[in-house]
Amino acid sequence: MRKYILADNQELTAHALLNLLKKDEKNVVYRATDKAGLLQLLKEHEEAVVLLDYTLFDFTDADSLLIASERFSMATWILISEDLSKGFLRKMVYSSHVFSVVFKDEPLKSIRDAIQYASEGRRYVSQRTTEQILAQQHEEEAPAVLTSTEVEIVKAIAQGKTTKEIASERYSSIHTINTHRKNIFRKLGINTAHEALKYALRAGWIDPSEFYI
Repeated sequence: MRKYILADNQELTAHALLNLLKKDEKNVVYRATDKAGLLQLLKEHEEAVVLLDYTLFDFTDADSLLIASERFSMATWILISEDLSKGFLRKMVYSSHVFSVVFKDEPLKSIRDAIQYASEGRRYVSQRTTEQILAQQHEEEAPAVLTSTEVEIVKAIAQGKTTKEIASERYSSIHTINTHRKNIFRKLGINTAHEALKYALRAGWIDPSEFYI
């Protein structure tokens, strides 16, 4: 019997992964919807394989994820997301050997291989991940510059507003706001709303006294 913890709040992907894992009747799959729930499940099932979409969970940064992996050293992890920054990928791959990495839009075989490797206690790093890590930086990147619209969206995120709420306030579609979020994350080289907020605070784009982290 092999235990898995599925930590992915994107319902379509979670359903597909669940069906993939359940093809082996010996597998037992648990669901986590936030960081606290995930850590609680790891306390109960220390040797589980964790399938995590980091971008959809409430880890503050890469270091907090590394700390969790050190705390539960018997677990193995598969990071499976739509996109992750190069800096994050480098840190996770170079800092620990317990993290496999695969992207959601890679061939199904890659995802199957990642699960198989993790179940055997081995690490799997997909081709796309390797290419991103090895991609050379030809010149030092210029500081990220956000548009006025993007700055306003960062402020809204800092206030805890959802994508739907931001779209409604700006008379925009949810798709448009999601596109802005992706552009913000790409420019800043980050992966989550919390990281975006911290970056904005450090850059002085927003007043720290107005926000609570």
